[in-house]
Amino acid sequence: MMIDRTSLGDALTTSVQGFGGMALAETYGSADPAESLATLNHAIDLGITLIDTADVYGGGSNEELIAKLFPARRDEIELASKFGILSQPDADGLKARGDAAYVHESIDRSLARLKTDRIDLYYYHRVDPRVPIEETVGALSELVTAGKIRHIGLSEVTALELERAHAVHPIAAVQSEWSIWSRDVEDYVIPTAARLGVGFVAYSPLGRGLLAASIPTVIESTDLRTHFPRFGADSIDTNRGIAEVVKNIAEEEGHTPAQVALAWVYAHGRSAEVKVVPIPSTRRASRVDENVAAASIALSGASLATLDELAERVAGERAADPLWISRGREQKEHA
Repeated sequence: MMIDRTSLGDALTTSVQGFGGMALAETYGSADPAESLATLNHAIDLGITLIDTADVYGGGSNEELIAKLFPARRDEIELASKFGILSQPDADGLKARGDAAYVHESIDRSLARLKTDRIDLYYYHRVDPRVPIEETVGALSELVTAGKIRHIGLSEVTALELERAHAVHPIAAVQSEWSIWSRDVEDYVIPTAARLGVGFVAYSPLGRGLLAASIPTVIESTDLRTHFPRFGADSIDTNRGIAEVVKNIAEEEGHTPAQVALAWVYAHGRSAEVKVVPIPSTRRASRVDENVAAASIALSGASLATLDELAERVAGERAADPLWISRGREQKEHA
């Protein structure tokens, strides 16, 4: 099965489903580099062209892993990477940096690790509250002019931040969490993206594995999910109950839980009239086959109605720091 293509913003055309590289950086436990590379190649074989990484994943090792696809498959890929998250808090106690000098430093480091001359979609990963977003996007536009990047993306921005950024340079895509259990972006960000003609790249569409029924009963202490309130001791049992509803619907519809979760994202993208590309992450080639099949699945109205109610039952916030994601800053903007 070959996957279809779609257009995001700023004339960026890509596959209707991408591949999220974060899980290959041992974020959710150990990963075998050879298996990871085989999975990436399999995804490309199926027509997945949007391969997503970031400079912070594995301290740069994820970019180095993806570089092993090149030069043989470089022209088959719309390569996406990100900058702006610091591995450690700076002198101000912040983990985001977006000044113009850092934009230029970051792209050169990423290009060196990726062993390529361009990044097709380069995201500002998190907003630095000390720097006007106009400065950051202005520096990114210089990278477009220099040919180092082709398109600009923003991650976890508010609708107002997106408006301001788009006024400086066309934005191809906003990347934020969107799934059955994470729907806050529907209030402001998605309507604004749809109005501006900006595409939406949905990260963690499978709820970091929980909606796909693929997380272990006991989560290892080294697993990044232990830092998210929804996976904490006070929340996990309630949220496993949500996953059970998804599993039951999957059985009724004749699909897997992951396929149901992805089909829900596609259905809501159509409803919101925004071009959406989910980027599920996996280490196994068989999971790629499963995920790709979801792009052609249409869920029943009854199933969608049941799934739409689940977000209200979620226990825990989707980030420990509310200002780290768009929702927290939106609440301040609209207070």
